[in-house]
Amino acid sequence: MGAAQKAPPPSEVSLQIIVVDSANEGAQILTRLKNGEDFAAVAREKSIDPNADSGGQVEKVKLSSLRAELRDALSGLEPGQFSNVIRIPAGYAILKRLADAPASETPQEVNNTAAASFSSSLSVGRQSPVTSGVPAIEPAFVTMPKPDGWNTKAPSICEYHNQAIAELQDRVSELAKPEHAQYATEDDKLGYQYVLALIASYQGRMPEALARWEESYRIVKADLPESLPLMEEVLGDAYFHKAEMDNDVYRKPGERCLYPPRAGEKYPKFQKTEDVQRAIEHFKNYLTGQPGDLQVKWILNLAYMTLGEYPDGVKAQYRIDAPAQEAAGESIGRFLDVAPDAGLDVYQMSGGLIVDDFENRGFFDVVTTSYDICGTLRYFHNNGDGTFTERTKESGLDKIAAASNLIQTDYNNDGCIDILALRGAWQVPMPLSLLRNNCDGTFTDVTEAAGLADHLFATQTAAWADIDNDGWLDLFVADEQGPGQLYRNRGNGTFENISTAAGIDHTQFTKGVVAEDYDNDGYPDFFLTNLRGDNLLFHNNHDGTFTDVAANAGVDKSWFAFGTWFFDYDNDGWPDLFVASDAPSVEETMRTYLGLTHSVGTMKLFKNMRNGTFADVTSQVGLDKVFMPMGANYGDVDNDGFLDFYLGTGNPEYGSLVPNVLMRNKDGKQFVDITDSSGTGELHKTHAIVFADIENDGNEDLVVEMGGAAPSDAHAMRLFRNPGHDNRWIALKLVGVKTNRAAIGARVTVVTKGRDGNEHSFYRTVNSRGSWGAAPLEVHVGLGAAAEITRIEVWWPASNTRQQFANVSANQYIQVTEFATNYNKLARKVYRIGGVNAASAASTSDAKARRSTKTGARPS
Repeated sequence: MGAAQKAPPPSEVSLQIIVVDSANEGAQILTRLKNGEDFAAVAREKSIDPNADSGGQVEKVKLSSLRAELRDALSGLEPGQFSNVIRIPAGYAILKRLADAPASETPQEVNNTAAASFSSSLSVGRQSPVTSGVPAIEPAFVTMPKPDGWNTKAPSICEYHNQAIAELQDRVSELAKPEHAQYATEDDKLGYQYVLALIASYQGRMPEALARWEESYRIVKADLPESLPLMEEVLGDAYFHKAEMDNDVYRKPGERCLYPPRAGEKYPKFQKTEDVQRAIEHFKNYLTGQPGDLQVKWILNLAYMTLGEYPDGVKAQYRIDAPAQEAAGESIGRFLDVAPDAGLDVYQMSGGLIVDDFENRGFFDVVTTSYDICGTLRYFHNNGDGTFTERTKESGLDKIAAASNLIQTDYNNDGCIDILALRGAWQVPMPLSLLRNNCDGTFTDVTEAAGLADHLFATQTAAWADIDNDGWLDLFVADEQGPGQLYRNRGNGTFENISTAAGIDHTQFTKGVVAEDYDNDGYPDFFLTNLRGDNLLFHNNHDGTFTDVAANAGVDKSWFAFGTWFFDYDNDGWPDLFVASDAPSVEETMRTYLGLTHSVGTMKLFKNMRNGTFADVTSQVGLDKVFMPMGANYGDVDNDGFLDFYLGTGNPEYGSLVPNVLMRNKDGKQFVDITDSSGTGELHKTHAIVFADIENDGNEDLVVEMGGAAPSDAHAMRLFRNPGHDNRWIALKLVGVKTNRAAIGARVTVVTKGRDGNEHSFYRTVNSRGSWGAAPLEVHVGLGAAAEITRIEVWWPASNTRQQFANVSANQYIQVTEFATNYNKLARKVYRIGGVNAASAASTSDAKARRSTKTGARPS
């Protein structure tokens, strides 16, 4: 029974699926099926898919809701036939097409939620049900008729997005009227109410949404009992979300969004608990039929926490007693959220974030943005006294449409940091914006003048790198829906598109791109993570062309790849590679905490083997875990010289509530989870993350852009202040002369002699670090408890020159200019956020010593 090339199937099909871990096992199962074994029986025996217990059967699936490779496999199948083995992120699948389901007369946007959940589960495991409205709103926006050129200007995109919501509301409201509903099936009626609930939920009208879902619940109980578990979970998630909104935890989170609570304390109680109680009842109803469901059990436990009743008030069969993730002695202290004290009054949907010195004053400013295309970029000026003032209008950024992500550079080598705004991720292609810093606190949109308006992108990721070492930074912009584009900087303020000639215009669903000279040959390369399909490693051939060597290098395979970066995690002088696995499944994250086997792939750490290849050391260093991160970045939270990282968790659904994760690097040998003691386990959606020394005290703090993909899931920004420690540090601002002025791609090596008399080397590359959240270009190097710095070495890629400075004092800021024989000390004012002055802020003798030398503003 092969896959004959017949007419394509209708818009909806019924099917069965088997998913296994390996291609070899898939081939064996295919042979069994060809020999006549029953598909359902084999599915129950072998499949790792959630539908295995039902013989792999899934009814009435919309083809448009399936992944591309699954649609392709089904397109050639007649009822009763099965496919060959298909590679998907969750493993290897075989599909069998059943008798065709009757065509639906419901509008395309009124999706069968069970089918939508199924199509997602094929690649990411058990997910939350659709409650945020995003899976209803975005397809309506993408598919609505629009004229040519509609998406070339942000105001037009905003207008059509709002129009799509209104039209969807009108269409479904009309269908739900009694005169039409009398001709509808119960499935249709359920669909109408569900979609109307999603629209209200998306916009934050939770009482209306819950009224619609209660009507859906009535329909299900009366006529569609098979959908009752879904509706119990939906109502539980929705009531809990409303309770959080009513208790103002999104605008004023404080300690109420942090898990676990402080040692010896309970989770802070909610004042308004009626909807929490309703959520608990629905979750318990759900668990009556699915007692082992970890996702619902977890959020049920969270609900009890908000009542102050966890753990004693939770019955044993519902309680999750997760083992401690942190061994004794690992704590570096508790971080405190000081964003409200700092005046970082940011409450918005998910988006991008840059922290850097845009005004050349010795203080880090903050630029942030939102996924809401109807919004704008926002600029927060650092006042130098522990507070920020919003200067969005004064900076000119109030005229720049919001973006999915932001990265910074100095593209024209004028000494002032510019901004690139990226748009269209998860939606439709949109224009990017290059914003020139005018060196006076204002920005000018130069996208068209620079030659970067030739292409529209669906992206939130790009990377700056000088691909030909001519001293001018070039730009690679990745894409989700088309080929990536490489722009060569001509050195006169304009760029030329060389994508095809460079051989780098591959089409993938790319979610992360980073640049690094991974093989130390003097030229930067590009690594791309792809949500669907293999990753790409473009090796720079030194002649303006690139070759994908990911497979040969051993970094092509990872699972549902998302955020990524190069960093030298073990300080051996060779950049290693981290790849996050964005598995949007609460259940899989719970499996990490409970030490259970995963049905999806983990994040990956690839060690550079110094010969052009990498080794997968994920398990060896303790990172074989699943945390569903979106935002992710790295830095050194304890200044021990070994780079740590912070993962921001979440997916668009309200039930996606798991703590962020702070992983501490122990001597380049092991990563340990210090989330519990650090107080950084924010439960809500987290996107852009930046490690930055905000207070100029030598400690890297965590600046965290929060919020989900729906307006009703907006969240306040977090600024987690580092508690400080006794380890030393050095910070370097590099200024290129022949190399690009921002020194992106330059290498720093700091060699220390410890108190044990041994030398230790720490390696850093100038860049903005991770692929979602842009850290300062200034290089921060922790030194541990070093007695002294023996020497600092700086390598400049364009000139291929090296500088060496001996006996540099620790705990200071210095500037190193290419070709200079000496470095310059930079005066930095130390301050404390929260009204405490610098003199009372520091706790170590080193901090006290440096306060007397950092009283002036940094020279421009």
